[in-house]
Amino acid sequence: MSLPEIVSREQWRAAREELLIKEKVITRARDTLNAQRRGMPMVEADTEYVFEGGDGKATLLDLFEGRYQLVVYHFMFAPEWDAGCRSCSGFLDQIGHLAHLHARGTTFAAVSRAPYTKILPFKARMGWTLPWYSSYGSDFNHDFEATLEHEGELSERPGVSCFLRDRDRVFHTYSTYERGLDGLGSTTSLLDLTALGRQEEWEEPKGRASALGAPAGSERIRYHDEYED
Repeated sequence: MSLPEIVSREQWRAAREELLIKEKVITRARDTLNAQRRGMPMVEADTEYVFEGGDGKATLLDLFEGRYQLVVYHFMFAPEWDAGCRSCSGFLDQIGHLAHLHARGTTFAAVSRAPYTKILPFKARMGWTLPWYSSYGSDFNHDFEATLEHEGELSERPGVSCFLRDRDRVFHTYSTYERGLDGLGSTTSLLDLTALGRQEEWEEPKGRASALGAPAGSERIRYHDEYED
């Protein structure tokens, strides 16, 4: 095994400060990229998709659970598989308490092509309580490029798609796949993919921090059992 060089505390501090300069460059660049993402146009998702979840049949609008935004994780679980993807399972394992997303008007849900009768026992095995829906029989996975077809063969890929609701109209704002998921999992990393972002006053474009008629994002943070619906 190749281990780091052993140095004095002073040498370590100097190396750390040098790296911190580069880390701050990446942070500022990420803030700029997130602002550009929030500045992207959106397209209406007006196809009448039908999903199946714990409460039976559902539409894409239903998946919002009444909130303004929806983040869908495209979980790889094909109809013919007996269990969900291992790497996708690792991704869901790292998702934190959803109350922090909900406080920012954002719902998180997983969607797979497998029938719900296969999803339900696997979900129980994994001990997950987050919403997970089956898109079996619909074109949802194909339309949002989580299921690809090449020479008649279907293949799955992991991804995230973000949606924004304006009353009863649903709009697709962003999607990313595979390596685009690197570093995702925390509340803030998921919010950074959405049109409303973290809803902080310093974010661009201006005016979205107050979109929910509440204080800026960080001012809403509570213990997860203290949030009001």
